[in-house]
Amino acid sequence: MRISHFKVGEQGLNRFFGPLEAKIMDVLWNEEEVSIKEVQLKLEEDKALSFNTVMTVMNRLVEKGILVKTLQGRTSKYRPVQSREVFMDTQSKELTHELMDQFGSIAVTHMLDAVEVADPELIKQLELRIKQWKKDLP
Repeated sequence: MRISHFKVGEQGLNRFFGPLEAKIMDVLWNEEEVSIKEVQLKLEEDKALSFNTVMTVMNRLVEKGILVKTLQGRTSKYRPVQSREVFMDTQSKELTHELMDQFGSIAVTHMLDAVEVADPELIKQLELRIKQWKKDLP
């Protein structure tokens, strides 16, 4: 599954989803399988949300390939296609590949600068990964 829009100025799931989609995905990643009504109840702090609004967003997430919908009796149940961890890993990998394809060495330079500022321990991990990579080259 590929998310086509990444919002640089947002945080967390809002980088990949609209605000309501992100809230719904947060609920779904914390549950097994849930109905629209169950999601609506979990989001009850936002009392303005109608059943139809939640249903529309959840069905759009199904169309995008993010959720799977199954029928249990007369009730539709929804679950994420991927766990939160797999989703985030997949999206960060896609984003990294796109940055490398578009910006090449500039992206690498900026990533290294960001790594150094974020966590010097990551530099050590990167060095070990590069050594292993060089060792594995033919």
